[in-house]
Amino acid sequence: MSSVTEKERIISLDIMRGFAILGIFLVNMLSFHSPFLYIDPLSWWTDSSDQTVYSVIDVLVQASFYPLFALLFGYSVIMLRERVLKKELSFNVIAVRRFSFLLLLGLGHAFFLWFGDILAMYAVLAFIFLLFVKMNGKNMLITGLVIYIIPNLLLCLLLFAAELIFPPDDLTLYDNSLAEEAAAVYHTGTFTEITSERIKDWYANNVGGFPVMLISILPLFLIGGGAAKLKLLENAGQRRSLFRNMAIITFVLGLVIKLLPYIMNRSLALDYVQDTFGGPLLAVAYGSFIAWAVGSMHLLKLLKPLAYIGKMSLSNYLFQSLLCSILFYGYGFGLFGEISVVTGTVLVIIIFFIQLLFSRFYAKRFLYGPVEWVWRSFTYWEIPKMKK
Repeated sequence: MSSVTEKERIISLDIMRGFAILGIFLVNMLSFHSPFLYIDPLSWWTDSSDQTVYSVIDVLVQASFYPLFALLFGYSVIMLRERVLKKELSFNVIAVRRFSFLLLLGLGHAFFLWFGDILAMYAVLAFIFLLFVKMNGKNMLITGLVIYIIPNLLLCLLLFAAELIFPPDDLTLYDNSLAEEAAAVYHTGTFTEITSERIKDWYANNVGGFPVMLISILPLFLIGGGAAKLKLLENAGQRRSLFRNMAIITFVLGLVIKLLPYIMNRSLALDYVQDTFGGPLLAVAYGSFIAWAVGSMHLLKLLKPLAYIGKMSLSNYLFQSLLCSILFYGYGFGLFGEISVVTGTVLVIIIFFIQLLFSRFYAKRFLYGPVEWVWRSFTYWEIPKMKK
């Protein structure tokens, strides 16, 4: 979600952002139309086609695209720092304004549009990330890997140990009564009632889950930032074989881990392993594939439309929430709980395609997306040029 001039842009970054927006939307749609936060998906959706589509999303998409976006966020912050320092401006002042705006925007998004907001959490963790930005690339990468692997591995072991002691019902995160309560509010509630439910769900999802977010997202900022300091994407053309090998290896490893709950007895611990280790591996695989693909003119031409989405990723992300809140909540069309996983997925494809067309039309005429323009104005405390 970095705002940079056209000459400074890295095409692979924009394509990755656009691809991440698609993946995030596919997963978010499950929560837009259903009480996904509280349900066991494979028992809640009983139709075989819904279960199949959900399983594909669970394996290939779930927990893979927010890590990709977190890596890109870290990369973008370091790029921003380098540009600001070259202009002899205060990076700390710029960063505080930038992250403060993101925090306020995220809270507004969470409370008034959708509880699953990622912006506020990114902003909070970005302030912590500032403590690490002076590290060199290698040390930042290593620190990120250590902070990610060790705490999450210990938590996995703790969960497996807990499963040996406690009965399965005591370790489940699913609650059908809360699911039905949330579904009733979102389906027929007033704006005030839905806002109250949103805040409750946001609190459970973010404040209650902050320790896990801390060890899951912050280290990805560091890994992405380390990659930026090493300028991996700026010199991607010279590293095509590296990116190809990374894509193959991480995809195979990630896919095996993501499939574990489907080939073994599903449990809370195994679900955590699936998302925490399988998800980021697939994120690296997707990012590496794009970095490799942009070296081919044919593949670049195929992927380039995603860059238009990526250039205004923040605007597109918020638009998805605005549209879905109108479609699914009681103060709009009230379709919450009324559509299937298959229908929701088809909706994502249709909406995203329209966003592609509009983003291309918009990018030909304007330098920044509408929200990106406001964000940049707040960041630099000046009104930037909007039209090309």
